[in-house]
Amino acid sequence: MVCEASCAMDNRNKDMTERQENNNEKRSMPLERGNFTGMAIAGAMIVLGFVLMLGSSSTADAFNPDIFSTRRIIVGPIIAFIGFVLMAIAIIIDPEKLPWSRKK
Repeated sequence: MVCEASCAMDNRNKDMTERQENNNEKRSMPLERGNFTGMAIAGAMIVLGFVLMLGSSSTADAFNPDIFSTRRIIVGPIIAFIGFVLMAIAIIIDPEKLPWSRKK
């Protein structure tokens, strides 16, 4: 009786150890080089969008019509928004589906 219980425990421990080893072998980083490349591109687009929105403002003494330029109110925000969307996509997407990732 005692041997059967201890033998069963040994078998369970071996099975658990084998499962843990298999899980460790299958595990990889959740984000790979392709994801980080996509995140860098998206970050650059976000920065570019905010840079395009920069410029001088109107003061109480003088009106600056440049505050309503297409670059500042349309192009810059659109590029920044696209950058934020691409950032989310770069984090969520499987790295092997990205065109610039290394195929294994």
